[in-house]
Amino acid sequence: MRMGPRFRPIYAVLERELLRMFRQRTRLVAAMVRPLIWLLVIGGGFAAFIGEARGVDYKSFLVPGVLGMTMLFGAMLAALTTVYDKESGVMRMMVIAPMPHAWIVIAKVVSAAAAALLQAILLLVLLVALGYAGRGAEWGLLAAALAATSLACAGVGMLTAAFSRSLDNFAGIMNFVIFPVFFLSGSLYPVRDLPPALGWLATANPYTYGVDLLKHALLPGAGSADFGIGLDLAVLALATAVTVAVASWRFSRESAYEPMIHVLADRAK
Repeated sequence: MRMGPRFRPIYAVLERELLRMFRQRTRLVAAMVRPLIWLLVIGGGFAAFIGEARGVDYKSFLVPGVLGMTMLFGAMLAALTTVYDKESGVMRMMVIAPMPHAWIVIAKVVSAAAAALLQAILLLVLLVALGYAGRGAEWGLLAAALAATSLACAGVGMLTAAFSRSLDNFAGIMNFVIFPVFFLSGSLYPVRDLPPALGWLATANPYTYGVDLLKHALLPGAGSADFGIGLDLAVLALATAVTVAVASWRFSRESAYEPMIHVLADRAK
């Protein structure tokens, strides 16, 4: 079956990003090690004096959070390639290609979401093998939660990349974004048990709803989720749409002046 011309850029970027990820094997190893440290070391320490969270063993309560962490970090690191493409000149070739700039952003978001989703699936397989996940899980809802959360995280990553002019700039912004997004969510503790100010910030955080949806899928009936499934899906879809729209707007503004910048730079030489 022949692929339509509109989808060829998405397929080309997706193939390029996935091949790059598979060649960077240490990146896949790090994607597995980081959440396991949180689950086994930090989770084990907190479980020693907390015991349970919302009637669930604390390590089990952390499983949706570490899956969400894998997608958040994976999507942000995948978005890093956008900044690298800006510096290396690859993005300039994409800009002059005969396609709307928004398609470049969509292709990058889809590729970042695919990379994050793949890392989450690998971690999920490992967690099932270790006995930390799988029992009583609603697999259909889990598939939807993984897809929706990875897209929302990819949107946040692409939005960060759109406002970053260099790799150093992206690294600083990423640390400023990724840790508040992670800590001000329901990954480590129930949102409803937070103080009012922190609870409000967690409720305003779209990533919170991705973790909450994962709780619905992995811990059904445990009462660990803070919101409804419909609200989780709606917020994730809205967050993805808004971040992609803003990133596309920013990218179009930046790209409109890029040829002029290169001409002036060439003349200066």
